[in-house]
Amino acid sequence: MKMKTSILAGAFLSCTALAGGTSAAQATECGTTDPITIAEMTWLSAGTLAYVTKTILADGYGCNAQIVPGDTVPTATSMLTKGEPDIAPELWVSTVKSTWDEMLAKGTVYKAGDIFADGGQEGWWIPDYIAEEHPEIRSVSDLKANWKVFEDASGPDKGRFYACPPGWGCEIITNNLIKALGLEETFEIYPTGSGANLKATIARQVSRKKPFVGWYWGPTEVIGKYKLKTLEMPAFDQAKFTCLTDIKCEKPELTGWAVGEVAVAATKSLKDKSPAVADFLSKMQVPNAEISTVLAWGDDNKASPEEVAKYFFEHYEPIWTKWVPADVAEKVKASL
Repeated sequence: MKMKTSILAGAFLSCTALAGGTSAAQATECGTTDPITIAEMTWLSAGTLAYVTKTILADGYGCNAQIVPGDTVPTATSMLTKGEPDIAPELWVSTVKSTWDEMLAKGTVYKAGDIFADGGQEGWWIPDYIAEEHPEIRSVSDLKANWKVFEDASGPDKGRFYACPPGWGCEIITNNLIKALGLEETFEIYPTGSGANLKATIARQVSRKKPFVGWYWGPTEVIGKYKLKTLEMPAFDQAKFTCLTDIKCEKPELTGWAVGEVAVAATKSLKDKSPAVADFLSKMQVPNAEISTVLAWGDDNKASPEEVAKYFFEHYEPIWTKWVPADVAEKVKASL
């Protein structure tokens, strides 16, 4: 009986050691057992990329990856002041330039890479039918004198400009540009409330061939689906634009957006703890046209960001398998 007990105890210890070995292997593979937080922004591309990141970290590297809610300004501010979240897969650096400069100067956050192969595009847009019917409206400077084109029945004394969602980096920039152009005199700045509301507004206005002018960005399914045309802006001026990103900008001046710098942003502490994850993040990049196609599928099928991420994994394997070692890619495939 004593020998039997010893055998059982030895078996238990062996199993425990094996379990501990598995855990240790996973920890070595990921580099850390600490939770790795990933910001899920409120628009489809960023949400999709957050779940793509989570799936690769959790199923490919064995990390304790967690999604947390985010938005451009709050996430950038939180990464600057708190070092959280660990990863923002689609951080529009160009819209929070002053904060981003502080982040880099502080040294707690770094840019792992550029998420879009051709960069991001921001600007003020009108539908193609407005552009065709009103060739006199080509640039943002043409809006003030042509406000009647964008007149709304509920406010016939002014044109309607659809504002950026609150909390987005474009909100501060657009508000400063409106001041620089003096548009408050002839336009009502109409609140959209959220990214979903802005998108729904564009869909509603375009489907009815009604006027629309407001901010939007790409790559997204919206630009292609609704045939929006960007209004011309002056050449990008770094000093002027940096002021536009500051809510306290005393004298906003007109300048165009640069090609958007859209970073895979990560904390330095994560890079130190997990070189393997840092290596993956440095390679994570999607072609603009392909991601727009993926997002259009998600929009047409009313899919969640998690579902769009799964679609991406299943249909765009040649893209994402280049980001990770072969064994990690196989684990991700198996998890699907």
